[in-house]
Amino acid sequence: MNATELPPYPRNGYLPIEDHGLIGDGTTAALVGRDGSISWLCVPRFDSDALFCGLLDHRNGGFFTVAPEDLTGATQRYEPDTGVLITELLGPEGRVRVTDALTFRAGADLSEDAPAGRGELLRMIEVVEGRVRLRVRLEPRGDAECRPHAAGLQLRLKRRPDIEPHLASSLPLAGLDTTHELSAGERHHLILSWESAGHHFHPRPPEELLADTIAVWRNWMRSFRYQGPQTALVRRSAITLKMMDYTATGAMIAAPTSSLPEAIGGPRNWDYRYAWIRDAAFSVYALAQIGMGHEAEGFLGWVLDAVDRAGRPRVLYDVDGHAPPPEWHDPGLEGYRGSAPVRWGNAAAEQRQHDVFGEIMDCAWQWVRRGGALEPELWDRLRRLVEAAAREWQTPDHGIWEVRTPGRPFTYSAALCAVALDRGARMARSMGMETDARRWEMECERIRTAILEQAWDPHQQTLTEHLGGGGIDASLLALPLRRVIPADHPRMIATTRAVVRRLGAGEGLLFRYLPDESPDGLAGHEGAFLLCSFWLADNLLRQGERDAAMELYESLCARASPLGLLPEQIDPGSGAFLGNFPQAFSHVGLISTGINLGRT
Repeated sequence: MNATELPPYPRNGYLPIEDHGLIGDGTTAALVGRDGSISWLCVPRFDSDALFCGLLDHRNGGFFTVAPEDLTGATQRYEPDTGVLITELLGPEGRVRVTDALTFRAGADLSEDAPAGRGELLRMIEVVEGRVRLRVRLEPRGDAECRPHAAGLQLRLKRRPDIEPHLASSLPLAGLDTTHELSAGERHHLILSWESAGHHFHPRPPEELLADTIAVWRNWMRSFRYQGPQTALVRRSAITLKMMDYTATGAMIAAPTSSLPEAIGGPRNWDYRYAWIRDAAFSVYALAQIGMGHEAEGFLGWVLDAVDRAGRPRVLYDVDGHAPPPEWHDPGLEGYRGSAPVRWGNAAAEQRQHDVFGEIMDCAWQWVRRGGALEPELWDRLRRLVEAAAREWQTPDHGIWEVRTPGRPFTYSAALCAVALDRGARMARSMGMETDARRWEMECERIRTAILEQAWDPHQQTLTEHLGGGGIDASLLALPLRRVIPADHPRMIATTRAVVRRLGAGEGLLFRYLPDESPDGLAGHEGAFLLCSFWLADNLLRQGERDAAMELYESLCARASPLGLLPEQIDPGSGAFLGNFPQAFSHVGLISTGINLGRT
């Protein structure tokens, strides 16, 4: 999965999205470009204000670059089984290796319910051959003042008076933009730390920091279990998902970035740095299937606490389990390659999406099946969710795709209410509550019948996006995966074919829906949604077409970046990455479909 040695080819100041690697520490994450520039980092946590967001404005967003002055080529790779990233950068006369990590304290356990990260970014520099004229440039978003302090620089940010970053360096730094003549064999380091104003930093030797961080990652990966195709990509997907896990609470964010566009120049740009119940449930399920079961328990505790505070499930939360801030447009940033607006916060937090009942109950059932205790207090909280699903499955909502039109009775939402009732009935029987179990089973069957009858369009020969008819929706492919409608049911087979025929974008890619047929209240268009293609492969497999499923899976895996990372969407014409990156949903699909193929 090593990149070829090619120039980064910035497009109007922007690298392609796929030319970035992710580093993380269970608290926040950064994107490191193949040009040696960190163009995304929010501190102190995922959903905080951005310290660097040059990815959204190459002039005004801010970045932290370590690279030869005349960059001629670059490669990137991960230290195996870690979130430590190595970038090798070529200059006219030499080559320099930059190793980047968000560090861990010695002996940290990524399965603990506590913050693992130290709140510092380590950049190790080694000249591998020749001579390099190395430029070190640090430019946080907005104005920054700096002053010499303890073998480095202390920064004061006008936009963030609560954060005082400190840059420690073995290179002499006269300011935030310096150039250094280095020769083969020379090694140096940069450590950017951040803490609340008034706190003190506790530096450690950089070699120890790096060794500790590598050890923590590899210790976590010892639990990895997988038998199936594309093992290396599945291992990388597991680590990528873990880098989106806020270990202090068990929340899992959808993606570490905001406002990377679903179409270049278009307005479909959203903030994904929050924990969607749906995305997180898919993520912890995938991790549990490959040996990372602790994350499932942590997520269940987090979401039930959040539901208790709100009185009912929200669609998404911040990493502490509270409502995210209101959505707003940032006029100070032009957007990736001019794709405005840049949004912070997410208005979908105020929507009604009934599938959350099923997502929570499915996660809880999987946890109970693995031996989790169903205490009376926990059962009471879950029981209320099942009853809500029984009441609300016919009520219009905004659906899995979060349309910004008036609500409709979406088929996927009704199906996930059936999931809540089914899983609730299974747990009720384990608690000896036969009356509840029978009642919920009957309501679950009523929903299944409604889907097969009310969502069926005999003229199009497909299930449709909502009860009573409508357009075709690729989320219908998830119904067999959640055990609502069997994949080999004649109407599900016909629906699979209709989805490919109507939503196919070529080479196995699928659009989620067609806005002309399924209005979503938004202008513009979007790319092909990668997760839907993994769902298609799962359906083909369950319908007896294993060779076709494997061929599609391999083609989707081939779309991963050289580092093994996946976006939310793909531009069908160019193959370029679109949407926030990396995207948890896409990596969940890669893991889950691989598991299913391995079982056959």
